[in-house]
Amino acid sequence: MTPNVSIRRWEPYLWPLCATAAILSLWSAGVWWSGTRVFPSPVAVERALAELLRKGLLWRYIGDSLFRVGAGYALAITCGIPVGLLLGWNPAAAAAVNPVIQMLRPISPLAWIPLAIVWFGATDLAAIFLIFLASVFPILVSTMNGVRNVPPMFLQAGQNFGLSTAALLRRVVFPSALPQMLVGLRIALGVAWLVLVAAEMIAVTSGLGYLIIDSRNAGQRYDLVIAGMLIIGLIGLGLDFSIRHLETWKSVRWGFRHET
Repeated sequence: MTPNVSIRRWEPYLWPLCATAAILSLWSAGVWWSGTRVFPSPVAVERALAELLRKGLLWRYIGDSLFRVGAGYALAITCGIPVGLLLGWNPAAAAAVNPVIQMLRPISPLAWIPLAIVWFGATDLAAIFLIFLASVFPILVSTMNGVRNVPPMFLQAGQNFGLSTAALLRRVVFPSALPQMLVGLRIALGVAWLVLVAAEMIAVTSGLGYLIIDSRNAGQRYDLVIAGMLIIGLIGLGLDFSIRHLETWKSVRWGFRHET
């Protein structure tokens, strides 16, 4: 293996590590140069993470956040995909329901926080409800559009083979719409993670969002605030990577452009 080939092999990992090292160096130098006692240094954030681990709070808060986003996101998939398939397949039903969807879709899920607290109290159900609202519309709309964009010749071929409507939806329409549905699933997951953090700052008493707001209010522990932000970013990166990995599946790879 030539040196150039070896370098190219490590480039996907090398450049992110270099960028991370540069950011940490600039961060540390900025804190030292300014002499601030409010904004923490990277070392202070590392100590805050160690404190959370020592107290047993870090994994509990991460688990609570992942549970809420997982429950709300799964519920959105369970409702959004079947309804999207139905509305994409039935133009008359879509025309009747579309005004309601377009009216509700622009409303920020955070605007529902007061109602969520009234209906469910300061419980996990309130956060799960907000995650559901944040996730269901991107999934629903992407599924509808995916069904509408199925090439007519695919449908004609299925009908020529004598497939029933149910079989046509299962064996032709769903696989053809799946690449576009995955785009909606990825968008929905990102929005769900954002809304989760905001909901946990208001509607519950645990989780990473609660960690940030509680650390700010209880003693202005900005080292814990930054630690919580970094954990949120890292988990968000991992979730996005996981769902992007689905694009490499053989059954949907044709719907995406992959560079070699």
